[in-house]
Amino acid sequence: MALSFHKMHGLGNDFVVIDARAAPVGLDAARVQRLADRRTGIGCDQLILIGPGTSTDVTMRIWNADGSEVGACGNATRCVPVLVGRDCTIETMAGVLTARLDGDGATVNMGQPRFDWEAIPLAYAMDTRRMPVGWGPLDAPGAVNMGNPHLAFFVSDPYAIDLAAIGPEIETDPLFPERINVNVAGIHARDHVVMRTWERGAGLTQACGTGACATFAAGRRLGLLDRTVRLDLPGGALTLAEDDDGHLLMSGPATHVFAGETSL
Repeated sequence: MALSFHKMHGLGNDFVVIDARAAPVGLDAARVQRLADRRTGIGCDQLILIGPGTSTDVTMRIWNADGSEVGACGNATRCVPVLVGRDCTIETMAGVLTARLDGDGATVNMGQPRFDWEAIPLAYAMDTRRMPVGWGPLDAPGAVNMGNPHLAFFVSDPYAIDLAAIGPEIETDPLFPERINVNVAGIHARDHVVMRTWERGAGLTQACGTGACATFAAGRRLGLLDRTVRLDLPGGALTLAEDDDGHLLMSGPATHVFAGETSL
């Protein structure tokens, strides 16, 4: 039986999106890996399954390319209202998110960042503002959970860091029982950040929405950033803002590339 899908991306962070609102679609790690393979499948950083909601408009489940399921994906969340054609509430493993159409993409309320070491989670108690740990040229990161666990390293030049080499080492360090996403960011001004991300289960990506939010939150916590910033990633720019309740609002594009069918 053919499986219908949509190919979408947010700033180059690309997705296979399956709309299962009308009929359920069964997925497991092996099937996700086949669909996500860029040589023998469709190819994507993450696979997204949209289902019918009960107390929300829709549900969203997210798998990385390696078949691991995760709780949140900011760039994919912006794709949801674009796909369904209206503002919507979205139930995820990380909680309920609201997304509204905005220009050529969407604005998403990503909720409040969590900083407790148990919430990241870490293997043992530690100050998450400036963690007393390091790997090669990277040290003293902030740790944030934005539905996914993240580290944010503030450096002078994020493009000078060999993230492809050091990212896997940090991702799989025993300090992180659920692995970790690694962000390296340079602050150009209080309202301008440049960032790159190594995503757990996906590797180097063109953009990471939860990573952008986590880095913004870590910078705000240190008093380094204003309440609204432009954050530049390899794939383009996001606008991030903190509201009066401490919720993070992420705005940026979301693009529908094509629809298709596969027998995988």
